[in-house]
Amino acid sequence: MSTPRDQDFADYVTGRLGTLRRLAYLLCQDRDRTDDLVQAAITRLYVHWGRARAVEHIDAYARTILVRVYLSERRSAWATKVDLSRDLPDKAGAADNRDEALDMRAALAALPPRQRATLVLRYYCDLNVEQTAAQLGCSVGTVKSQTAKGLRALRVRLGSGAAEPADPADPADPPRPEPAQRPVQPPAEVRSNG
Repeated sequence: MSTPRDQDFADYVTGRLGTLRRLAYLLCQDRDRTDDLVQAAITRLYVHWGRARAVEHIDAYARTILVRVYLSERRSAWATKVDLSRDLPDKAGAADNRDEALDMRAALAALPPRQRATLVLRYYCDLNVEQTAAQLGCSVGTVKSQTAKGLRALRVRLGSGAAEPADPADPADPPRPEPAQRPVQPPAEVRSNG
């Protein structure tokens, strides 16, 4: 016989399982590990369910647990000895341009775990700098530096034509001024003939 607490927890997990799995996949980039990551996060959420349902945003609480489970897994000795990375399968994606989506996933998968978690929270979960810092348990400055490093690495991997995710209203992503262009001088022989 289930208690009201257990039923409340089961209802929450049933409603959010898809969202948690998508977030876990973006973090670990491995469909097999996605379910393990979600299961570990759900287990921790169950242990702390009394505290979780007392907070204003349960989704943020669950997301924080998931990200922290992922990061702690990446820091463990097992993760440094076992390489589970592999090439992404050639499957059709939901995006309009499959090649760009696959390129973005591959570039995201190549980032260090902390940068990947920061970019996923900032641009996939649409959190601001302060919210991301709270979820990662770090300072605002760390989020800003990890975001900058991660975006720089993505730009390098994707080439100069890649669109960059930016929130113009966010002070963490100030617009960069265009570099000043010096006028091109014609060669000396052309100038003397004219």
